[in-house]
Amino acid sequence: MRNLLMTVMLLAVVALLYMNIVSGEDGIYLQIQNKGNAANAQLEKLNPNSP
Repeated sequence: MRNLLMTVMLLAVVALLYMNIVSGEDGIYLQIQNKGNAANAQLEKLNPNSP
């Protein structure tokens, strides 16, 4: 019974860490999305006709 309780608690901690790190307010997902948008903006500014 103790092993089951420890396993469930460990899974709960991992789930909470994932939620805070990846999808939190300043999570990695949001940071990657912001960097991708910035990269797209820079690429759109390129002029293919310049020497």
